[in-house]
Amino acid sequence: MSQSTTTARSGNINIRVSPDTLGLIDQAARVFGKTRSSFILDTVRQAAEDAIMDQRLFLLNPEQWSAFTALLDAPLRENAGFTALLQRKSAWEA
Repeated sequence: MSQSTTTARSGNINIRVSPDTLGLIDQAARVFGKTRSSFILDTVRQAAEDAIMDQRLFLLNPEQWSAFTALLDAPLRENAGFTALLQRKSAWEA
């Protein structure tokens, strides 16, 4: 069960949308078997988490930066499991 359906709610968010947008949201909510509010809350929460996780800040001094970029630029080490995974056919190709 998602976080939004298991936690008590105490805040409100009010927004105005066009009838077309409201219809689209309702259609998507029905696809997932959710209420409009539940669909909006779950979708916005996931988007908020993704936005936060996508932000990365590296504070490095020049020596640390050089070491970091050297690691990124170094050739990959041999990894038999990864090589096997890349050689396997995708599920949609099987």
